[in-house]
Amino acid sequence: MTNPLLTPSTLPYQLPPFAEIKVEHYRPAFDEALALHDAEIASITDNPTAPTWENTVEALERSGQDLDRVMAVFGNLSGTDVTDEMEEIAADIYPRLSAHYDAIYQNEVLYARIKEATPPADDAEGQRLHDHLLRTFARKGADLDAAGKARLSEINQRLSALSEEFGRNLMASTRERAVSFTEEELEGLPAERIASAKADAEALGREGFVIPLELPTVQSELSRLVREDARGRLYGASASRGSENNIPGLIEAVQLRAERAELLGFATHADYVIAEETAATADAARTMLFDLAPAAAANAEGEQKLLAEEATLNGQGFSAADWPYWESKVRARDFSLDEDELRKYFPLDQVLEKGVFAAAERLYGITVTPRDDLEGYAEGVRVWEVRDGDISHVGIDSHEDKGIGLLLTDYFGRPTKRGGAWMSEFVGQSRLLERKPVIVNVMGITKPTDGSQPLLSMDEVRTVFHEFGHALHGLLSDVRYPTFAGTNVPRDWVEFPSQINENWALDKNLVKEYARHVETGEPIPDELLDAISAASEFGQGFATSEYLGASIIDLAWHSLSAADAAKLEATPEAVAEFEAEALRAAGLDNKLIAPRYRSTYFNHIFAGGYSAGYYSYLWAEALDADGFEWFKEQTDLHAAGQKFRNVILSKGASRDFTEAYREFRGRDKDVAPLLKRRGLAGA
Repeated sequence: MTNPLLTPSTLPYQLPPFAEIKVEHYRPAFDEALALHDAEIASITDNPTAPTWENTVEALERSGQDLDRVMAVFGNLSGTDVTDEMEEIAADIYPRLSAHYDAIYQNEVLYARIKEATPPADDAEGQRLHDHLLRTFARKGADLDAAGKARLSEINQRLSALSEEFGRNLMASTRERAVSFTEEELEGLPAERIASAKADAEALGREGFVIPLELPTVQSELSRLVREDARGRLYGASASRGSENNIPGLIEAVQLRAERAELLGFATHADYVIAEETAATADAARTMLFDLAPAAAANAEGEQKLLAEEATLNGQGFSAADWPYWESKVRARDFSLDEDELRKYFPLDQVLEKGVFAAAERLYGITVTPRDDLEGYAEGVRVWEVRDGDISHVGIDSHEDKGIGLLLTDYFGRPTKRGGAWMSEFVGQSRLLERKPVIVNVMGITKPTDGSQPLLSMDEVRTVFHEFGHALHGLLSDVRYPTFAGTNVPRDWVEFPSQINENWALDKNLVKEYARHVETGEPIPDELLDAISAASEFGQGFATSEYLGASIIDLAWHSLSAADAAKLEATPEAVAEFEAEALRAAGLDNKLIAPRYRSTYFNHIFAGGYSAGYYSYLWAEALDADGFEWFKEQTDLHAAGQKFRNVILSKGASRDFTEAYREFRGRDKDVAPLLKRRGLAGA
């Protein structure tokens, strides 16, 4: 049997041949790709020639391309099509991958050769790569003795299994706790959304109507459901996810991470992680969060009084489940902002093509055109080609040198798709490997059953812009070494380009072009834009508090010493008290504001790569808020976009991040724009 995963794709930009790939291809592909990578590493370490940059470091950078290809396809599709078969493969393969990479990083001969193999003097990117590799090998245990290496590998394999298990449990819990309603209970939702709820019920084999759960605590439909009991049921289901089976695993993960950090010479897991981030120290991240918490909490208390008064005037109580509903009502009352009416200006395709893509063309001189001749991996997935310059007048195969890469968009929710929104890659850019990028953006938007365009909320509009910002980081990457390509950067830097891109959603020169009423075609009126602007700080107390709460819980778990972590109890009561104490310490113990994620469904830190790093969104927002002030000062936006592309987007991790920001902005960052945006000026 020919395995399509084991040979480079012949499709444009090496787009995987999705139609040819079957589930039964994964296991044999992993087996062979792992063996091939082992052989490539052996050929480096067994080389009798003295170590050189080319025969050691560049050979290492070239190695593992078969494994990368298999992992890219499986890693992406195991998140967008979470079936029993895919989960079984993941449970088997992720610990094997962990052991495989541990063996590479703990290879003493390879480590010694890398130390000797210095790059050419004029290769600045190579110099940075050499430093990065030596630091990475040390962080992966290369300097440990044999017993230490064995224990480290054991920990890593177990953590890999726990991460996969947490995500699998959360996916199952999220599906099971999707809330069933009668049609009457969905009062407040428009007819098309109710029809989608009926289709979701049918997809799950249930009677009536179902609202699937989204990843955060607060569910988007809480802002529209009129009935208090309906809101309570939806909120309760969301806040209880993972409580039945994720607690033992998350406690074990915290304990193992703490042990690993001490094994590698760090006081805590947070110190271990953040040493490689732009924040540099866990204390710096913690200080930022704790400095902002009191002002955020005070703002939230003011908002709470307004909302509770409105609920009382309407004869209803006010609980955590009711906050989004009454916030939307007060927003409509005080700012003349009807969120359902607002949605009518933001049909998905219009937002994407006339907004997101048009902004990128204006800023970076790129075009994004559909490639309907190329096939995605699921129904509704579209493939787009990204090129430099206007190619509307040329054929598809013309000016191939201007081709940058491919973008796949997968925006609609499916029962087997995990929650959230993200960007990933099927092919990473590298001049050394002569590869151009193939990037994917994923969301979970509810698809109308009548085939009409989904109408996006402002949060969804921002998310489309945000994820395309990540996509631009991958697509516009221009580095030699794959280790430094695209979004292979610290967590508190990776969100900077994506958050910068969100700002263009409501740019006055762009929004009138793409925000047009779905029925009349009229552009969004100035008074509605003014209302959005006036309301932008309203609700920031809540939004900042729930974000800070999640970030502080993340840092609290990962700031434990190994001895303290060993004392943790794997019970719901102990986890709840740990969270409560962390929030009390920061002054964020408002019973009506839950953290954006509680521990049992905190996918970012227990099944993703953000452990001790959830703070990074706010750290990057400080860069974004300050950086966008620079954009607003520019008269030539194309020139400004080219500077951002050349200094930030194209460089990946190939240069120092502080120096890159300083070159872009002309100085170090200022946090004042962030405080103003968040309503915390004077904090």
